[in-house]
Amino acid sequence: MFNKVLIANRGAIAVRISRTLRRMGIQSVAVYSEADRFSGHRRAADEAWSLGAGPSADTYLNVSKLLQIMEEAEVDAVHPGYGFLSENPEFVAACEARGIAFIGPTPEQMQAFGLKHRARELAEQAGVPLLKGSDLLESEEDAVRAAESLGYPVMLKSTAGGGGIGMQVCRDTQTLRQAYQSVKRLGASHFANDGVFLERFIERARHLEVQILGNGQGQAVAIGERDCSAQRRNQKVLEECPAPRLSDTVRNALHETAVRLMTSVAYRNAGTVEFIYDDDSEQFWFLEVNTRLQVEHGVTEQVYGVDLVDWMLRIAASQSDRAGQAIDLEPLQSLQPQGWSVQARLYAEDPNRNFQPSAGRLTSVQLPESSDSGLRIDHWIEPGLEVSGLYDPLLAKYITWGEDREAARRRLAQALAASVFEGIETNRRYLGAVLESAAFREGRMVTRSLNDFQAPVASLDVLSGGTLTTVQDYPGRVGYWSVGVPPSGPFDFRSFCQGNHLLGNPETAAGLEMTLQGATLRFNTSRHFVLTGAPIRAELDGVAVPMNTVCRAEAGQTLSMGKIEEGMRTCFLIEGGLDTQPYLGSRSTFTLGQFGGHAGRGLQAGDVLHLCAPLVNTPQAGRALDAALAYAAPAKRHWTISVIYGPHGAPDFFTPDDIKRFFAADWEVHYNSSRTGVRLIGPKPDWARTDGGEAGMHPSNIHDNAYALGTIDFTGDMPVILGPDGPSLGGFVCPATVIEAECWKLGQLRPGDRIRFQPVTQAQARERAQPDPQSLPLVEDLLRQGAVLSRLEATEDRPAVVYRPAGDRYLLVEYGPLALDLRLRFRVHVLMEALNKAGLHGLEEMTPGIRSLQVRYDPDKISQQALLS
Repeated sequence: MFNKVLIANRGAIAVRISRTLRRMGIQSVAVYSEADRFSGHRRAADEAWSLGAGPSADTYLNVSKLLQIMEEAEVDAVHPGYGFLSENPEFVAACEARGIAFIGPTPEQMQAFGLKHRARELAEQAGVPLLKGSDLLESEEDAVRAAESLGYPVMLKSTAGGGGIGMQVCRDTQTLRQAYQSVKRLGASHFANDGVFLERFIERARHLEVQILGNGQGQAVAIGERDCSAQRRNQKVLEECPAPRLSDTVRNALHETAVRLMTSVAYRNAGTVEFIYDDDSEQFWFLEVNTRLQVEHGVTEQVYGVDLVDWMLRIAASQSDRAGQAIDLEPLQSLQPQGWSVQARLYAEDPNRNFQPSAGRLTSVQLPESSDSGLRIDHWIEPGLEVSGLYDPLLAKYITWGEDREAARRRLAQALAASVFEGIETNRRYLGAVLESAAFREGRMVTRSLNDFQAPVASLDVLSGGTLTTVQDYPGRVGYWSVGVPPSGPFDFRSFCQGNHLLGNPETAAGLEMTLQGATLRFNTSRHFVLTGAPIRAELDGVAVPMNTVCRAEAGQTLSMGKIEEGMRTCFLIEGGLDTQPYLGSRSTFTLGQFGGHAGRGLQAGDVLHLCAPLVNTPQAGRALDAALAYAAPAKRHWTISVIYGPHGAPDFFTPDDIKRFFAADWEVHYNSSRTGVRLIGPKPDWARTDGGEAGMHPSNIHDNAYALGTIDFTGDMPVILGPDGPSLGGFVCPATVIEAECWKLGQLRPGDRIRFQPVTQAQARERAQPDPQSLPLVEDLLRQGAVLSRLEATEDRPAVVYRPAGDRYLLVEYGPLALDLRLRFRVHVLMEALNKAGLHGLEEMTPGIRSLQVRYDPDKISQQALLS
């Protein structure tokens, strides 16, 4: 047996071969292009060698590079998998000339069966039934004459074709003339051979194939047959073993015919004899021979309990043995089929865009539990993997087994439904729809069944992403502030929630937040939607769309949204909500962290947004939001925003005059503002101290403590209002915090807007109504009361404690002097543990700082005073 085998392939098949090699005690050597340097097939092998960067021609098809690696890695055999060089006779000859065993057929067998006209000759000599066809055609006129002799329809084929490339059905002379040069060009460009010929075309044909293993000495065995009739553009979609609705007579004849053909050429190793089968006449005809392992070999393995890769290695090893003793394949003759197996090919492609390949990062990958003995998934993918557009888009093969066909089909449908792939498009939903189609369920699939098959699509195509459009949900990613993960969520959450309410959606339904310039979306299904927040110019197929009103789009319509007027952000909500995989409990996008939403980023042209199931109760088209509740920009873009004074005020950090100026100023929104924070331009503080002590040189510096959402922190002399994507900890003082009920206003602040901060009491903050101006606290009162709720003086065994308000939902507890003391951090931790153990009703989250603990609470469940106690 071999000591070390190089796998001249990538992806799922390379992983599959590595596992068999490991089980057999053989070392595996993987090769990879730089685009695949983080691929699962590289890590699955014992060694991995780089082929450099570039497309297939420069990497996996680069024979000189592969031969050099084989020499340096000191391998004694190479397994080609399928595709790439698996059927390249020159590569086989080069390997064997260097004493490296090729795990596959001989170069002569590849060459003979690789040319379809030559394969037909061999089949005819072996007494294999053939469809009427022509010899190689010399000219277009020869093709026309041959077609008239055979009778239309005919199939024009490239003699060196494969994988469905270089094949075209011609139903009349005009179509044949149009296709002739095209098919010749395809053959020349893909296979370096422009030879073409004609075959009679069977309208309702099934594609059947027989798995063969040959020992190279005249012995060949058939290991069942597969039905691969579920095809799209001559590319297989679903495969199964055994083939449904075949009589034993036909089944046995298929096996015997395939064995007769492969025995006649003393075939070596694994191969597949493919046939066209006519249901009506129960006749079959030779199609071609694939001189390699097939993509669908797994269904045969599941039904016959055999490892085909294992047998390929054993056959190759026996051939390379100097004694020349051929391996006996007799044990395979007695294999009997058990149950049924079905395979689905999962591709990175978009069925709704004519199956165009989809490249990019897989942000979410969730596969069904592998504990199911009837489920096998051959794959090479994981979250974070970049799927290159350079190579074949096959991501995984789902293979299921069941006691009967229906059990296997049902298990496959369930496995696909339970899977999640996000970041790029896949054909997962399309595969599920094919499995549920009547043609497949009844086993009546023919090769043309999927030509006009349309799977239902519940999605939106992003034609333009606008300036910054992100998926968000309310209340966002709650519960992770203590580990530095912000909540994200809609910046103007009030408008966002109003839109969901109008549609009858759950409050948590995901939608879009658009900044400055809207997106352009094409509906692939009919749904109701609504636009809320800042007014935006929007048209549905050229018809103006009103704000704050439930509208309906039909499948195929395009919603074009332009510039946002009188505000910063517009919300797009849709019936049922957007269907993206929650990350840490939320669908909200955190662009800085590159997670959540769609691919962890703003939307781009080409993205696809899938939709949750439509509502049980259909929204009422035309239903509008009460005008008094809808967003309206303040006069002259001058905002009044209510805040709670603190946690850091005068006289510890600011002078009394600083605080007076802070509340008297009309602050201007800086152009460098975002969801992280809103920067403000205004008066510079005088500061109550000359520096930050141990925390830093500037008087705004303090040791890190937790920030509250909406807190206004001075980063040096410039204040910044913390947004939903802002940091949870910071080392800057915060003189005031926006109350929860008015944080939505921050999402609509536009550069150049003016803000006046209005202090309110805790009680006024909870009233959720504009307080009587006569009852608002005066700045002088704030300065007398200070920004401290309570203090505990230091004792012999305890440092001083200061309790500060941070808005109307947060309480900040600080220990000891403004110094870095690790003992204080331990005390903070003990307090946090004690509060957790107490199980206080209304306590939501705690975030520790260096010498502080911030407690988030629900004031409707526990009052500030009760929490303070």
